[in-house]
Amino acid sequence: MAGYTVNIEWERQAATFSDGKYSRAHRWIFDGGQVVPGSSSPHVVPLPYSDEQAVDPEEAFVAALSSCHMLWFLSIVAEAGFVVERYSDQALGKMGKNSAGKIVMSKVSLRPSITWVEPAPSAEQIKHFHHQAHDKCFLANSVHTEISVEPQA
Repeated sequence: MAGYTVNIEWERQAATFSDGKYSRAHRWIFDGGQVVPGSSSPHVVPLPYSDEQAVDPEEAFVAALSSCHMLWFLSIVAEAGFVVERYSDQALGKMGKNSAGKIVMSKVSLRPSITWVEPAPSAEQIKHFHHQAHDKCFLANSVHTEISVEPQA
């Protein structure tokens, strides 16, 4: 099976740190060389200790689920012989508490809008394609994945 790596880099800079007044801004460095500014969400850690212009883990989680679903959907639709002109998803993640009282991403709503090249599939076919995409999405199938912490020296 494939492995995936992302380097996450953060530096204290001149902050005291132990008082909690340090920047949460950091960088995600992907294997293709893309660098994405990351930060805690301003909903979790107030400004100025969060960077509201950066991507926070909660947004990235929603984006990853949306992207995974879209990629499977496009593949399934292409295999079925239909053509998508445009796919847009205004995905929405909602935080809440689970049964153990822990704060979790309690619901992610994928809200795709699709422009088809005629002939378009029926509403029933589209529903079926979305169901198939959800079933095949690695990330949707991984929401209950065991997470291990492996500190590196």
